[in-house]
Amino acid sequence: MSASLSDSFLRLIRIMDELREQCPWDRKQTIQSLRQMTIEETFELADAITESDWKGIREELGDLMLHIVFYAKIGREQEKFTMEEVLNGICEKLISRHPHIYGNEKGEKIQVADADEVKKNWEKLKLKEGKKSVLEGVPRSLPATVKAMRLQEKARQVGFEWENKDQVWEKVEEEMAELREVAGGPDHARTEEEFGDLIFSLINYARFLQVDAENALERTNKKFIHRFTEMEKIALGNGKDLRQLSLEEMDAIWTTVKQQKQE
Repeated sequence: MSASLSDSFLRLIRIMDELREQCPWDRKQTIQSLRQMTIEETFELADAITESDWKGIREELGDLMLHIVFYAKIGREQEKFTMEEVLNGICEKLISRHPHIYGNEKGEKIQVADADEVKKNWEKLKLKEGKKSVLEGVPRSLPATVKAMRLQEKARQVGFEWENKDQVWEKVEEEMAELREVAGGPDHARTEEEFGDLIFSLINYARFLQVDAENALERTNKKFIHRFTEMEKIALGNGKDLRQLSLEEMDAIWTTVKQQKQE
């Protein structure tokens, strides 16, 4: 680690110590009160990544680093763990889970063919460490789309996987037919279940296309926001509110906006 890097890290540690001692707001915080703010910071980082906003990524990484240091500070105060234990813990985990780089417990380097084999070995090592299921490491609070993707990826590591994307698409069509069969019927719970099955299958298909389903949906969200707000501007420019327009009139404006190049 360079002197400038270590100095910067220690500077943040010192500032955190000072804030915790002198700032009423920082003194008041607990791991529970920080939780939601940490989630928000993570999503802000995700937004910056989606936009390829490198300046934003740098800033949001700093915000997340502050949260990590904050949790470690509280951990030390509660005599639960220290920053040194946090850092050494992840270092030891990385070394033990990369036997193709650092060697196994016997000092022997394990040969791997590609990145996929690295991921499979990673899951095997996690099970050896005491995990009861390959799915155990998927956080319960993950957004459903991301969670579905992670569950599928982890199942893949033990061979529970379709052979090709055509088989996955057949499953999508099967789930779509099952949803159509129950849609609008009296059993709302069944409709919701079939809808979930269809989304799960579409996420699986996206994975086979090497498309990030969460990112793809977010891009569509942003595209919708852009087109809708442009439609509002055009309506106001004509002296009208959207509520004063018929669906046909709104659709005509939407088509015009859609044909324009999105900035």
